Amino acid sequence: MKVNIQKTAEILKQVHQLESTLGLKNEACRSKFLIHPYFTSKVFLFLHGFTAGPYQFEPLGQAFFNNGYNVLIPLQPGHGRSGNWNRQNPPPLPTDIQIYQQFLLKWLQIAKTLGQQVVIGGLSTGGTLAAWLALEHPQEIDTTLLFTPYLGSRYSLFDQLIKILPIYFEWFNKDASGNFGYKGFSLKALRIFLELGHKVLENAQDCVCTLILMVCSEADHAVSRSKQQAFFRRVLKQQPKSWYYCFDDSLHIEHRMMTKLEDNDYEELVIILAKAFVESNLTWLEFEQMAKRISQGQAYDQIMGELNLNGEVSQQLSAMMTQGFGCEDLKCINPYY
Repeated sequence: MKVNIQKTAEILKQVHQLESTLGLKNEACRSKFLIHPYFTSKVFLFLHGFTAGPYQFEPLGQAFFNNGYNVLIPLQPGHGRSGNWNRQNPPPLPTDIQIYQQFLLKWLQIAKTLGQQVVIGGLSTGGTLAAWLALEHPQEIDTTLLFTPYLGSRYSLFDQLIKILPIYFEWFNKDASGNFGYKGFSLKALRIFLELGHKVLENAQDCVCTLILMVCSEADHAVSRSKQQAFFRRVLKQQPKSWYYCFDDSLHIEHRMMTKLEDNDYEELVIILAKAFVESNLTWLEFEQMAKRISQGQAYDQIMGELNLNGEVSQQLSAMMTQGFGCEDLKCINPYY
C-alpha cells in the first residue's frame, strides 16, 4: 500500500496545483486533504453542498483525521471560482449530472488507495450524490453519511418552479456569515440534482444499499423531510444498522448544518452523531432503545451494560441525548413521525 499512498499523494498535489491556476474565490474553497502517511482502516470522502465549498466539512473531517483516518474533501466541478457572477453571467456550475457522477467515481477510486473501507458523506446536493453512489456501488462503500440530502424541496411548488423556470436565483442568505461560495446560480444547474434526488428515492425501493446515517433538522426549510424519511425507511428494510436523527426545531439548526461558520451553534452534535455511527455497531432499534431509556432516566452505566455499547462513543451519544433538546415522544429518531 505504500506505493499507492505515494502515487495518491502526487495526485492530490496535482489537484492543488490545478486549483491554483483556476482563480478560486478564496482558500476556503480549495480542496482539503487530511492524509496520514499510511493506509488507514477507513477513508472518508466528503461532498460539500451546492454553490459552497470544501470548508463545510473541515470540522468533521478534522475530527475523523484526529481519530486516525484519512479524509478527502474535493472541490466539486464548477464551484469556488472567482468572478463577477450575476444574472447575465452566472457561475460556471455544470448542468449535466454526469459531470458530477464521473467526478465522484474518480474520487472513489482515489479514496480506495487510502483506506480499507470507504465512508462517503455529503451535505444537501452532496448528500444526493453520496446517496446515488451508495445505491450504484454498494460493494465499494462501507458506510454513507447523509446530512440533510436534497431529495426534493420543502415545498412542492418550488420543485415545479425549478423544473420549468430558466432564471437566475440568488440565495436569501447570500450575505450570511461563513458563505464563501456563490451567492446565486442558474436554476437549471440545480434542476439536475432535483432529478437525481427523485431517481435516488425511487431506486432505494429495490437496490442494495450501504449502511446509512440520515441527519436532518426540523428547522431546515430548504428540503423535504418527508422524502428524507421515505428514503431512510426503504434503506432500513435491508440495512437494520442504519440510523435516523432529526434535530429539534428549538435548536434552530438550518440547512447549512456542518459548521459554526454557517450558523450552526451545535456543530459538535453533528460530529458526535457521525463518530458514534461510524465507530459503533448499534442497530437502529438499539439506537432507539437507548434514546427511550435515557428519556426514562436510566443511568448511563446501566444502558451501556445492557446494550453492550462502546464506552467513549456511547458516553458522548448518551450525554447528547440526555440534554433532551425538546425531543418530545422521541420524534428525533423516529422516521415515521
